[in-house]
Amino acid sequence: MTGRREFLKVGAAAAGGLLLSLSVPLPMRPARASDSTDAIFAPNAFIRIDRQGTVTLVMPMVEMGQGTYTSLPMLLAEELEVPLDQVRLEHAPANDSLYANAILHVQSTGLSSSIRAFWNPMRQAGAVGRTLMIAAAAKRWQIEPGRCYARSGRVFESGTDRSSGYGQLVELAATLPVPAAGQVPLKDPGHFTLIGSPAHRLDTQAKTNGTAKFGIDFRVPGMRVATLAQSPTFGGKVRSVNETAALAVKGVHQVVRLDNVVAVVADHMAAAKKGLAAAAIEWDNGPNANVTTADVIRQLEEASKQPGVVARNDGDAQSALATAHQRLDAIYHAPFLAHATMEPMNCTVHVRKDGCDIWVGTQAPTLTQDLIARLTGLPRESVQIHNHLIGGGFGRRLEADGSVVATRIAQHVEGPVKVVWTREEDIQHDMYRPYYFDRLSAALDAKGNPVAWTHRVAGPSIIARYLPPLFKNGLDFDAIEGAAQPPYAFPNIHVDYVRVEPSGIPTAFWRGVGATHNVFVVETFMDTLAHAAKRDPVEFRKSLLAHNPRALGVLLLAAEKSGWGEPLPKGHGRGISLQFAFGSYLAQVAEVEVNAKNTLRVRRLVTAVDCGMVVNPDTVAAQMEGGSLFGLTAALFGSITLRGGRVEQSNFHDYRPLRINEAPIVETHIVPSGEAPGGIGEAGTAIVAPAVANAIFAANGRQIRTLPFGMVNSGT
Repeated sequence: MTGRREFLKVGAAAAGGLLLSLSVPLPMRPARASDSTDAIFAPNAFIRIDRQGTVTLVMPMVEMGQGTYTSLPMLLAEELEVPLDQVRLEHAPANDSLYANAILHVQSTGLSSSIRAFWNPMRQAGAVGRTLMIAAAAKRWQIEPGRCYARSGRVFESGTDRSSGYGQLVELAATLPVPAAGQVPLKDPGHFTLIGSPAHRLDTQAKTNGTAKFGIDFRVPGMRVATLAQSPTFGGKVRSVNETAALAVKGVHQVVRLDNVVAVVADHMAAAKKGLAAAAIEWDNGPNANVTTADVIRQLEEASKQPGVVARNDGDAQSALATAHQRLDAIYHAPFLAHATMEPMNCTVHVRKDGCDIWVGTQAPTLTQDLIARLTGLPRESVQIHNHLIGGGFGRRLEADGSVVATRIAQHVEGPVKVVWTREEDIQHDMYRPYYFDRLSAALDAKGNPVAWTHRVAGPSIIARYLPPLFKNGLDFDAIEGAAQPPYAFPNIHVDYVRVEPSGIPTAFWRGVGATHNVFVVETFMDTLAHAAKRDPVEFRKSLLAHNPRALGVLLLAAEKSGWGEPLPKGHGRGISLQFAFGSYLAQVAEVEVNAKNTLRVRRLVTAVDCGMVVNPDTVAAQMEGGSLFGLTAALFGSITLRGGRVEQSNFHDYRPLRINEAPIVETHIVPSGEAPGGIGEAGTAIVAPAVANAIFAANGRQIRTLPFGMVNSGT
C-alpha cells in the first residue's frame, strides 16, 4: 500500500451540518506531496449529516439489483452507530478523483467489487464520524470523551440520563480537529450489530410502489422520444432512407441519418417506431457481410493450436503427460452471449453549446463522461452525467456505446431527446460475452491421481480494450480467471492464453467473463478425470484440497446439505462444481432428472458459500438465487449465433430466459468466516453450468463440453 493514502476531512456543510469525506486509496493515482486539506484535494466519497440527524451517503457505486444500496449503507451505519433507516442515498456525480473504485481504478461498478473496494473505507468514514460526535458531545458537556458512547444516532453520557442527537452536534463537530487516518479503531467484528445480520433492502419500497427512477423512466419538459436502427451487420453503413415516408407519420418530427444509424424523433415511442418502419432503410452490409459462427469457431480453433502467453507454469506438465499411466484430452466451446437486460438500452441527452446533460443508468459514469466530452468537444466538467437505478446491468452498462449513439443523435435535435432501443436492437447490437475455445489435457497415475494438467484458453480480450493498463504482456487476467488458479493442487500445471479477435464482433463483460466459461471447463473436466479414475467426484476433489481449507469447507458443506451419496430414482443425477473466483469460494450441487426423450428438469441447486465476512446474508442468498438462475438460463438456452454478418437472435422467443415453472429450488448455505469479504454478484452465474452438466453426466453418462446443453428443458 506504499504511496497510497486514506484521508478524512471535516468541514461545515453549506446548509449547516457535518460533511465527512473519504478518500479511497488508488494504486494508479500519483502520490501527493502532502496531506494538505486545501481546496485542491478531492476526496472520493461524501457522507453528510444534517441538523435533523439524517445521514446522506453519496453512493460511489450504482444499484442494479445486487443490493449495493443497502450493503454499503450498512457498513457506514455500523461504525457511525446510526439506524440503517436513518441513512438516505444519492447517486454520486461522475468524478474519478472523488469516487473511483480502488479495485477497478475508475468510478465503476463491476467485477463483484463494491463490498471488496469499500469494506474498510466506508467503515472508517463511519468510525471517524462517530468519534467526532462523541468528541463534540464531550466538549459541550465539558467531560472526557471516554465517559461518552454513541448509539442509535445519539451520544450518551455513561451513568446519567444526558444525551444529544447527532443533529444537535453537527455544527460543533465540524469545528473539531479530525483524527489522523487509521488512528480511529474500527469495531471488533464480535461487536457488530448490523454487519452480518439480515437487513431489508432500502430500495424495496420505491421499487414496489413505482417511485424508483430508472433511466428509462426519466422525463423532462419539451423532451422528444427517438428510436433507432443500426446496421444489422457489423461494420455496415446506411445506403438509403425514405425520409419523406417517415415524416408523413403523425407525431414524427425528424429523421436523423448517421453513417451506421438511422433515428426517428417523435412525440412518443409508438410514433417513432412507426416512422422508423416507414423509412424503409437499405443498408450497405460492409466487410463482414458473410461472417458466420462457423467462421469464428475455425479462427479460434486454428489459433488454439499455437502456444499462448503463459499464465501459469508449475513443474513440467508436458513431460508428465508424455509418461503418465493415462492421458485424457478435451475441447470445449462457450458461445457468444447477450446480456438481454429487462431494461433495454436507453439514454436521454440534451446537447447545448455550453454543455451537455446525460440522464442514464450506467455502471461507468466517468467513462461515459470522457467519451461524450470527446465527441462533443466540450470540457469534461461541462458534461453532466445524471445516474439512475439500472434495470439489469450484468456488465452491459459498463459500456458507453448507448450513450455515445444517443449523443450523436441529440447533436441534431433541438432540445432534450430520449433514445430508446427496441428489444430487437438491444439483442442484435449488444456487446457480447466472448466465444471461447479451450483445449485441456490431463494425466492420471496408476492409482488414479492427477499428475499433469494443461489448459489453453483461446478468445478475445476485453481487458485489452476496456482497461489497457491492466493488459500486461499479452495476458488478459479476466480471460483466465478460474483457469490459472484452480482450487486444486496439481503437481504439474500449465495454463496459457491465446488472444483471438473475431472480425467486427464487439465483446464485453457479462456478469463475470472468464470465470463463467473457465469454471465450466475445469469442473466438467474434473468429473471426466474422476470417472476415469473410478472415484466419486466429491472424494476425487477432496483428495486435491488438503492445502485449501476454505475450498474443502464449501465442498463438504454443499455435499452434506445436498444429501450427496443418497440414492436417487432412475434418470436422476447429482453433480458438483467448485470454484474460487471474485475473491469467494463456492461449491454447488445440482440435482437433475433426464428422461428417455432427453428432456431435462433441473430440480434443485444447493450452494455453499464462503465469501469472507458477510455484510447482509439476505443479499448473499438473493445473489446466489438470481446469479444461479441467470447462469442456468445461459447454460440451457444461451447462444448468440451469426449468419451473413448478422446476429440471428432478436427477442425472447429465440433468446429466451428461464421461465418461472422451470426454475429449480435454490438453497444457500453460508460458511461463517473472519476473512476479508469477497465478491458475490457474479459468483453464482459461474458455478451453475458445471454443476448441472456433471449432474447430467451422472444421470445418463453424457459428457457435455459445449454450451448451451442442447437439451429440451421441462418445467413442472
